[in-house]
This record gives sequence, structure tokens and C-alpha cells, in this order.
Amino acid sequence: MKDIKLSQDQTDRMVGKIKRYFTDELDQDIGGFEAEFLIEFFAKEIGPHFYNQALADANRVFMEKVEDASYLVQELEKPTI
Repeated sequence: MKDIKLSQDQTDRMVGKIKRYFTDELDQDIGGFEAEFLIEFFAKEIGPHFYNQALADANRVFMEKVEDASYLVQELEKPTI
């Protein structure tokens, strides 16, 4: 898996959300650099777990669709003598 690359706009929006969370929920101020370090930490250490779960979910949906398609193909079969 490649490293996650975020645009500056995405990073700025995430930093804002993290700073608001720390202020609102933890009653603590956090600077922009600290928030960016948290983003990097979560992306590196926790991101792969979410990534793997997303792949598993996508695979499950894909397999369900393949199964559905298999039934549709079977319905197209013509009766034989």
C-alpha cells in the first residue's frame, strides 16, 4: 500500500476538525503542527486497519454481485431435450 497523500486543502480541513475536537471535547488547545502530526500518526498506524476493512467490504459486495450475475446467467439457459 502506498503512503496516503493528502492535498493541502484536505490537510487544512482535517487540522481544523482536530483542533475543534480538542477544544470542544477535551477542553485543550492544540496547534496546527501537533494536529498535522496526529494526522500522520493515524494515517500510518491506524489507516491500514480502515483500508483493510474497506477492501474486505468491497470484496464482499463484489462477490455478492458475482453470485447474482451467476444466477442471471443460469436463468438464460435454454431447456434441452
